[in-house]
Amino acid sequence: MSAQQPPKLAGIESPSPLPQHTVPSSATAHHRQSAPSPRPPAVDDPALARPVERLAAVQDRLAGWISDLTTLHDLTERLVRTDTLEGAVHEALRAGAALVGARRGLIALEPADGLGPDTTVGLGLGAADLGHIETLPLDSASHARLLDGLPGTGVEAGTGDGDGDGDGGDGGTGPGGLREITHPHIARDEDLDPRHREVAARLGYAASHAVPLTARSTGRLGAAVWLYDEPARPTERQRHLLGLYIRHAAEHIARQVDLARARSTVDTVREGLLPTRLPRVPGVRLAVRHRTGPRGGGDWYDVLPLPEGALGLSVGGVTGSGPDALAAMGRLRASMRAYAVMEGEDPVAVLSDLELLLRLTEPARSATALFGYAERTPRAGGGPQAGGGPEAGTRVVLAGAGHCPPLIVGPERTEVVETALSAPLGMLACWEAPSVEVDLAPGETLLLYSDGLLHRTGEPLERAFARLRAAAVAAAPAVRADPDALLDHLLRSVLPGGRDGAGGTGDGDATRGSEEAGATEDVVLLAARF
Repeated sequence: MSAQQPPKLAGIESPSPLPQHTVPSSATAHHRQSAPSPRPPAVDDPALARPVERLAAVQDRLAGWISDLTTLHDLTERLVRTDTLEGAVHEALRAGAALVGARRGLIALEPADGLGPDTTVGLGLGAADLGHIETLPLDSASHARLLDGLPGTGVEAGTGDGDGDGDGGDGGTGPGGLREITHPHIARDEDLDPRHREVAARLGYAASHAVPLTARSTGRLGAAVWLYDEPARPTERQRHLLGLYIRHAAEHIARQVDLARARSTVDTVREGLLPTRLPRVPGVRLAVRHRTGPRGGGDWYDVLPLPEGALGLSVGGVTGSGPDALAAMGRLRASMRAYAVMEGEDPVAVLSDLELLLRLTEPARSATALFGYAERTPRAGGGPQAGGGPEAGTRVVLAGAGHCPPLIVGPERTEVVETALSAPLGMLACWEAPSVEVDLAPGETLLLYSDGLLHRTGEPLERAFARLRAAAVAAAPAVRADPDALLDHLLRSVLPGGRDGAGGTGDGDATRGSEEAGATEDVVLLAARF
């Protein structure tokens, strides 16, 4: 006689084998033989079978609990390994679908504080499918009703007929006090809005089960809905497991929402501290690439039109990372702009003033910087004017403070501008280093970059710089003539993750490879083709 096997969790096979018989164990048989008895009981004695069956039922129940706990442990471990809001939402959708035995679903995020992000993420649903679902009336869509019916809104969640006939939707409180709305047979639910039944038929789902997402610290986050291909409703066991999981998932998603908001705020501040767009300067084509490291750094770039048609170019970075470094970067960049307007024709004076400011206002911080003053000049042999004509060239005066030497990339040469070796700003009691002057022919590009470009390669600086120069030499003539194409070519050739890996915005493999190489710094490339 076999014990009845409990229902399995939808989509998950229990790893624990269930008892196949109820024959007493050897220990039990030995105990019964030692007890005095006038005659041995029959094997099929009901008085003997019932306790064994109860024991087998307890064993089956324990095996089921162990299986459930193992399943929840595995799913929550997968969830906590996600480190982005998008990854957490997708993992919660996938795990919830496995727990309730559904194939598709969606999560609508709408935090109660109104700070966003307000978005809808689907599992097995394309953008067009989500668009159809968004056309449902608010009083019929399960997720919208849950969003309106969470505590504090004054609206009761789930008001289906609850007649128990299996056709109408029912809502209310599930196991563990979790609010939920279930529509086990949408096509036969006459209480639903006709538009709801129409969209369900078009998208091919016949039933739905919805629960809210709410966290202790933030309150309402959103709602989750899972869709069944056939008429169905989750069992009480499935609903119980989903309730346990969704509480943990909501807390994790709430933390990711806070992190996403913080990153968005930092990015917005950084964009405000850096040029929103490069200026239009006659006779010069400009291009820039800026990629932020995982922890956020303090690298900057700037292009500043100066009096008498001159142009100021700067690249630099402060030590450290995070909001403090970002704020220090904004102060230094603003100060450099002021010094450049006053005495930009002397880059050494600009950096000397910047060093004095840094030493007096932030003595615990250092920075590297490179500043160049470019002006049009007649080339040797004469020309019509200093400001134009085919004979005009460009004179650039450069000064660097612990910064990487720039490159000249042109149709006929690729050379390194050997700026004088100098300590970073804030490292010496009095900073000063000689400037260097270079002449650029028409069609040549001056390339300035941050040391993060070299550090992200994961190689020693000498080898990384050699790779950068080799990539510039290997650039095709058409690439050399286009500053944007040149910067993209250098990023693809130099960085382990290529162009996207520089910013950590490409695929996961590129980003992981870049981080494993020690690539946690900002990357800045600034190109000016005269």
